[in-house]
Amino acid sequence: MGRQYFGTDGIRGKTNAGVMTAAIAMKVGQAAGTRFLRGGHRHRVVIGKDTRLSGYMLENALVAGFTSVGMDVVLTGPLPTPAIAMLTRELRADVGVMISASHNPYEDNGIKLFGPDGFKLSDEDELAIEAMLSQDLPLAPSPHIGRARRIEDARGRYIHAVKSSLPDDVRLDGLKIVVDCANGAAYQVAPSAIWELGAEVIAVGVSPNGTNINDRCGSTHLELVKETVVASGADIGIALDGDADRLIVVDEQGETVDGDQLMALIGTQLAARGQLRGGGVVATVMSNLGLERFLASKGLDLIRTKVGDRYVLEGMKAGGYNVGGEQSGHMILLDHGTTGDGTVAALQVLAALVKSGKQASELLHLFDPVPQLLKNVRFAGGKPLEDAKVQAVIAAAEAQLAGKGRLVIRPSGTEPVIRVMAEGDDAAEVEQVVDAICDAVKEAANA
Repeated sequence: MGRQYFGTDGIRGKTNAGVMTAAIAMKVGQAAGTRFLRGGHRHRVVIGKDTRLSGYMLENALVAGFTSVGMDVVLTGPLPTPAIAMLTRELRADVGVMISASHNPYEDNGIKLFGPDGFKLSDEDELAIEAMLSQDLPLAPSPHIGRARRIEDARGRYIHAVKSSLPDDVRLDGLKIVVDCANGAAYQVAPSAIWELGAEVIAVGVSPNGTNINDRCGSTHLELVKETVVASGADIGIALDGDADRLIVVDEQGETVDGDQLMALIGTQLAARGQLRGGGVVATVMSNLGLERFLASKGLDLIRTKVGDRYVLEGMKAGGYNVGGEQSGHMILLDHGTTGDGTVAALQVLAALVKSGKQASELLHLFDPVPQLLKNVRFAGGKPLEDAKVQAVIAAAEAQLAGKGRLVIRPSGTEPVIRVMAEGDDAAEVEQVVDAICDAVKEAANA
């Protein structure tokens, strides 16, 4: 069965339209609850959310769905996605739910599901839930309807877990750190955790009002954190996204440090301590060739997967790796959690900064990225990548870049767009290759 609801990271869309309505959210609760009824015990689901206005609506709809099939609900209020994954395990819940559309604007929202082990659901589970959404599911008898309650210590539990990811002897005293929480899920916990470890914290993006999540702040809009770092004379800036599973760093000069540089730092530091498992790092096809070359110079491998943190995680679990991520800032450190965690990753970077005694600009720019260009081609319909002329142009480009660059062409999973990315040592050649493929795709789409 094809996917009508689930994408690469749960169910996501514009609220009160398409797949993201209260009615569908209630049905998701019933289906996921039914899927994870697995014995005679009282079943439990943990539900968290970010700060979007629509979170109230979807939270209540999910509560109705889960309780109607006999599951008790534990509500945490706004918390990062990795906190919900952690609490699902810690509270011995049968399923976990995060209501968030990550870095998208507030008009969008989404539903991410976790299994009892705290990992995102398998394809098998998602497809089973998809099938149930079109069925009439059995409801619990009246005496067995679930109950819902809010827990007050969820934030404290997560802050403790985040701080525990560092050794007891690591403190952040003396560091001035800008923390941009994107007016999102980490607006309370991330500044608190970093401050409790001794740092001077300048918190921005910590005044959510339901409609300003990711609005000119956070990991996808770095102007705010860059300006604040430079103006305040801070040592480093930390930028999270709306659900805080993504991290981008800004050095003391206001320069961007992306996920590729962070993977290079964390991977090589763990390798030096004998703690890097698998002999390498897992990233997607979009990570820069410069990262691959840098890791190779240290005797480490770069294992590439399809785009999406779920595919990175699958690659990590399959090969026994403990460090993986995406250029966009998803950082998965399996020694500390089951999903991307921007705050935990930030602490690893801050600990390295403390131990090195260097400035962030010196520590965090480990390699020079090779020129990389990504262009999107929107098309009305059809399958332009199957056109013979397009395939010929792609083959010629691959031959041209052989041994000195890479080419990645992929259709979007959510819209009629083909993404064309090339990278190589010669920026002009990279641009020429990308433009040639884009032109061929446009011609085929309009034929």
